[in-house]
Amino acid sequence: MQDFEAQTRDFAAQIETELDTGNLNFPTSMDISLRIKQLADDPDSSIDDIVTVVRAEPVLSAKVIRMANAMLLNPYGAHITSINNAVRRIGLAALRCLAFAVAAEQLIQDHRSPQLRGIASQLWRHSADVASWAYAFAHSLRATNPDTAMLAGMMVDIGQFFLLARVNNYPALESDLERFAEFVSIWHDPISRSVLEAFELPEDIIDALDDAPYSGNWPPESLHDIVRIATLATQERNPFDALRKTASRAGADDDTGIDRAQLESLLEETRAGKDAMLNAVCG
Repeated sequence: MQDFEAQTRDFAAQIETELDTGNLNFPTSMDISLRIKQLADDPDSSIDDIVTVVRAEPVLSAKVIRMANAMLLNPYGAHITSINNAVRRIGLAALRCLAFAVAAEQLIQDHRSPQLRGIASQLWRHSADVASWAYAFAHSLRATNPDTAMLAGMMVDIGQFFLLARVNNYPALESDLERFAEFVSIWHDPISRSVLEAFELPEDIIDALDDAPYSGNWPPESLHDIVRIATLATQERNPFDALRKTASRAGADDDTGIDRAQLESLLEETRAGKDAMLNAVCG
């Protein structure tokens, strides 16, 4: 127990230092995401430069091809096999999303602990499902850019991913996963904002992930509302919510005021598109 307390204090102190200095120590699994971000933001880089990085990562290459051939992005069924054409088809926002997907899967493999690998795997499935629902909703409702919605959805658990990636340095925290989940709940929001800012994501994505309540509009129109409804739609529960025994948010809940029948109608209309995009992201 003393080791747990001591390592919790050390971990918290390290996080505070990194937040104060603005110098987050990213896990190596994030290297691909950071590299693609740098190229996407560099006015002197070209699509060919980005394609070169993608080609060097077989898993990312496979995901890019799969997404480019997904039903929602390729409605006419023209089979795409070229990485160059695939990157152009899916766009940079979706590419960033896939790069994060590869990073998340690498994080799962990096954990030595079976328990933490299990948590990382569940967290990844939750993020991917939220992202896929967000894309499908945005595509169907034409309320906001679907690629932006997918990227925002993929970021809903980014602070938790970051903390989970770093916990290998503090092995005692695994001895009490329920208390570790409480620790994660304390630090998730400030870490999330710092990671999103470090990635220099647009303010609309950062704002979409805050805790502001649902607007009450139906159908959802803003990026924030799209992401919030996507978190309601997912059946993949966030493992930290389960550890903290937080009530499931699946379905319409009291604080949104959404009519359940309206929500179910939207889910039925968009489910096939969600499943296709989820397969592209996870396959």
